[in-house]
Amino acid sequence: MEQRVLKTLEFDKVIQLLTDKASSVLGKEKASELVPFTNIDQARLAQQATTEGATVLRLKGSVPLGGIRDIRSSVQRARLGAMLAPMELLDVASTIFAGRRLKNFLLDLAEEAALPLLKFSAERIEGLRDLELEIKRCIDENGEVLDSASIELRQVRQEMRQLEGRIREKLEQMTRSSSYQKMLMENIVTIRGDRFVIPVKQEYRHVFGGIVHDQSASGATLFIEPEVIVTMNNKLRELRLREEREVERILYQLTEQVGEVVEQLKENVEALAELDFIFAKAQLAYSMKASSPELNARGYVRLKRARHPLIPREKVVPIDVELGKEYQAIVITGPNTGGKTVSIKTIGLFALMAMSGLHLPVDDGSEIAVFSSVFADIGDEQSIEQSLSTFSSHMTNIIQILQAMDEHSLVLFDELGAGTDPTEGAALAMAIIDHVIQRGARLVATTHYSELKAYAYDRSEVINASVEFDVETLRPTYRLLIGVPGRSNAFAIAKRLGLSEQIIEQAKGSISEEENQVETMIASLERNKKSAEQERETAEALRREAEELRRQLEEERQRFAEEKNRLLEKAEEEARLAVQLAKEEADEVIRELRAMMTEGLEIKEHKLIEAKKRLGNAVLELDKEKVKKPAKAVRATQIKVGDEVLVTSFGQKGSVLEKISNDEYLVQIGIMKMKVKREDMNVLNTAKTQPKAEFTAVTRSRRDVKMELDLRGYNIEDGIREIDQYLDEVLLAGFHSVSIIHGNGTGALRKGVHEYLRNNRHVKSFRLGGQGEGGVGATIVELK
Repeated sequence: MEQRVLKTLEFDKVIQLLTDKASSVLGKEKASELVPFTNIDQARLAQQATTEGATVLRLKGSVPLGGIRDIRSSVQRARLGAMLAPMELLDVASTIFAGRRLKNFLLDLAEEAALPLLKFSAERIEGLRDLELEIKRCIDENGEVLDSASIELRQVRQEMRQLEGRIREKLEQMTRSSSYQKMLMENIVTIRGDRFVIPVKQEYRHVFGGIVHDQSASGATLFIEPEVIVTMNNKLRELRLREEREVERILYQLTEQVGEVVEQLKENVEALAELDFIFAKAQLAYSMKASSPELNARGYVRLKRARHPLIPREKVVPIDVELGKEYQAIVITGPNTGGKTVSIKTIGLFALMAMSGLHLPVDDGSEIAVFSSVFADIGDEQSIEQSLSTFSSHMTNIIQILQAMDEHSLVLFDELGAGTDPTEGAALAMAIIDHVIQRGARLVATTHYSELKAYAYDRSEVINASVEFDVETLRPTYRLLIGVPGRSNAFAIAKRLGLSEQIIEQAKGSISEEENQVETMIASLERNKKSAEQERETAEALRREAEELRRQLEEERQRFAEEKNRLLEKAEEEARLAVQLAKEEADEVIRELRAMMTEGLEIKEHKLIEAKKRLGNAVLELDKEKVKKPAKAVRATQIKVGDEVLVTSFGQKGSVLEKISNDEYLVQIGIMKMKVKREDMNVLNTAKTQPKAEFTAVTRSRRDVKMELDLRGYNIEDGIREIDQYLDEVLLAGFHSVSIIHGNGTGALRKGVHEYLRNNRHVKSFRLGGQGEGGVGATIVELK
């Protein structure tokens, strides 16, 4: 892929956004080197890796990537036997720890979710815990070798501290002495060249003897090492040399241990770089609200509500694009500043991003091809006058593109044929488009020339498109209209700006009838397109609503079936226990009777059997009397509001809310209201004949209780009070699953909610929301 094309389509700016999301130098370097794949298998693997990274972010919110250092040069130096500095060794230990922590994090998560690529990368990381602990045992966080690194080092430093104490004590005695104070410039002990000295006035130099190590700028003060401590300072110097040698030995020993695991460390670094890079892609996808497109090798592009990632979210206008199935080329016509260039840049940039494994800011269901190459001739074509040099430059670029492209290429031309005579430019543009189509490549081109509108209309491989313009506001809306050619809007704009109607009519008269008809046709197409899109959006909304109602009804039916089975199992268990108790009671009676018989009373055996049979029959008859038969559904000739009915087609109970006609009623079934024919209903009990209950259970209608509770903005204490009241209501309403929205925020509210749910006896289980359920900003609660 040519670097010029990547820059023209602003792929380099997307790469900069990606680089900023990486946590380490390793990840940033890998992100900055990202280029599009032309092999579909590689592109799909890259997309899958990004999807897995996004899954981790959705489930966990963040990833432990801290502590990763670029230790490649240090590891290489260790291989060659060069001694590593303490901070280099600390970087090695930090990277080992960061890798082990990230590995454990991902492998634990891989048991809950399918993360094959992340799991593979995590398994490449070696623990190397012993090396990490040894480095941290010898070196502190400031890069200082610790006394505990070796016995020799501890002894040397202990001797040094003791000797330094004696030297300071000797010198401080001198500075405190009244006989010496007048000879000193200051009563202090200082250090020059690792030797302890005192500041002596120049004229008293001979009194102290010893060695002069320094003097002040004026020469009035000499920093002298008195003769009485020269021997002690010499001994201290020897101890410092011993310390340096021992520290050097320890660092060499640690470096040697690093050198023994060079290959494992290099593998760790590569795996950590790959993981940081993957999560950078996932973070970028999250920030752009992007999703993974389906990839194909057929040259087919279908982008749904595509949003250019470099335009602010509050300003960007989504576009819908389809190319490569019913038509091979799109020709976008219309005036300047309408958004044509942004549209073709969006298409080209999205192709490059998808081929690089980056998610696209599009709606689900989008699809894009993996092209062998992407070519673009896009420049600053917005000036009214264009010089011949500009035309020559663009034509040179176009010639190179035509020579290099193949049937698997995507070609983008901005203002094709501009910069020369309009007639010749339009003819040249049509010839170039024909050539690209014959070669089999996919093409998107923008142009000013109205001749290309008819050209695109006459060719089945080409479709017209335009960018919508609002005549009322005199501003483009930037919406891409596929199938509708652009129009100049010159007369409408002039009229809105106040140009005389007479002049406008005169101008219209100078245009041929055919051109006027074309403009009128285009205006009609725009209106029809808008109307069709509005109707499609309405139909889509109704479809989604119907699917949601169907889903809710299916959930209600499932819950009803589960509840019925649960009640049947409970009844069977109770019946079994009752029979068991009855049998035990009967056996007890028989034992007592036999005991009486053994005491001499005349009781026949057959009478004992008959007594046991009578006891059993009595128990069974008592059980039958306790069991009330369910109300039978009966066909009623007249159904009234309030009747409880069985809707036979659904097998569900409902309540009659309203009579619509003689043969149709409005019935409430669970949370749904629907129209039902009279012949589809059997009355369970009517509003008038319903028996009076011996007691009244206070329950709350399901219609009064929502299936979700929004706690965003609450503190933990108020939020828990809301949950407590809400769970009481949903339990009375009979819900089995609800959603609690707590948002992302700092995570404190989510943690408090989970702690409360964990200890609530009515909660069966809970989990974070999945895709379409609010993600980590919501918790799904299953009730007992």
